[in-house]
Amino acid sequence: MTVMETTTTTGTRTDSCAAPPHAHRRPEGQDSYTISEVVAFTGLSAHTLRWYERIGLMPHIDRSHTGQRRYSNRDLDWLDLVGKLRLTGMPVADMVRYAELVREGDHTFTERYELLETTRRDVLSRIAELQDTLAVLDRKISFYADAGRAYETEKAG
Repeated sequence: MTVMETTTTTGTRTDSCAAPPHAHRRPEGQDSYTISEVVAFTGLSAHTLRWYERIGLMPHIDRSHTGQRRYSNRDLDWLDLVGKLRLTGMPVADMVRYAELVREGDHTFTERYELLETTRRDVLSRIAELQDTLAVLDRKISFYADAGRAYETEKAG
């Protein structure tokens, strides 16, 4: 079971990351990527990918008969989500907890919801702070543009 599947009483439910399709993706069943391919696709280092696996953020990575990691499209989707969660500023411990909750099954939907809702509130707060900061920058830029024009007019006159 991958990190994005949860077992239900009726079978397996997929916890989709809703990532947009990527041109480099192979068809299902032929989606076996080496760690170097995943590095190229994601921009993450091989060290980071191994660390994600070690801490439980990317468990159950398939291995080839020689022991090399083999990533699937589902793993790439999960990495897309992890990248988005990193951009929100979510602590790694919370990301690992989210991954654990996904693996635990449907009975964790409420806890997953609460974790993501808390992160969403944090993001909205940061967006508001950035909008305030942008407004200050816009006022300063406008001031200097006006002051520069006034200075050039005064200098020319």
